[in-house]
Amino acid sequence: MGLSVPHLLVVLAIVVLVFGTKRLKNVGADLGDAIKGFRNAVKESEDAEDAKAITQLYQQELSNELISETDRTKA
Repeated sequence: MGLSVPHLLVVLAIVVLVFGTKRLKNVGADLGDAIKGFRNAVKESEDAEDAKAITQLYQQELSNELISETDRTKA
C-alpha cells in the first residue's frame, strides 16, 4: 500500500501546522542554496579536470616537437 494524494495532503497540512509557513520557506531557500552550491562545485571540478587534460596534451605535443627537431638536427 502506497501513499495516495489525500494522504500526502494530510501530511503536508500537519507539517505546515507544526513548523509554520515562514520556517518552511526558510528551509526551502536553504535547500535551494545548498543544491546551487553543489552544482557549482561539481562544475568547477569538471572545469579543473578539463584544464588539466588540455595542459597535459599541450605539454606532450611540445615534447613531441622537441624530439622530432632533435632527430632532424642529428640527421
